[in-house]
Amino acid sequence: MRIKLDENVDARLVLFLKEAGHDTTTVQEQGLRGIEDKSLYEICKVDGRILVSLDLHFSNVLRFPPSGTPGLVVLRGPNQLFPTMRVLVQTLIDALTRESPAGRLWIVELGRLRIHEETEGE
Repeated sequence: MRIKLDENVDARLVLFLKEAGHDTTTVQEQGLRGIEDKSLYEICKVDGRILVSLDLHFSNVLRFPPSGTPGLVVLRGPNQLFPTMRVLVQTLIDALTRESPAGRLWIVELGRLRIHEETEGE
């Protein structure tokens, strides 16, 4: 799958996603540091890339509707230390082997994946 890591996600995690066979890039690699959330959201839609972020704003489905996107993924852990983020990314990798986040919001937490399915009226 095609993935873009937001600038708030440790760029070292790209390696694990690439090793799992995912075409992965970062906001930094593409010269998009400091980009506004809405612009990043639109770029990911156009580029066909799943956005992976720590930014809780992306979990607001009214502001950032997942329908029509390759998927929105928000990583949620008790801290942002590399070992914690590594576990969350592995949880994401495991989930990607079973299904696609296309058109949905995934919240990846330690030991679980929450999937937001769009309901009528959203």
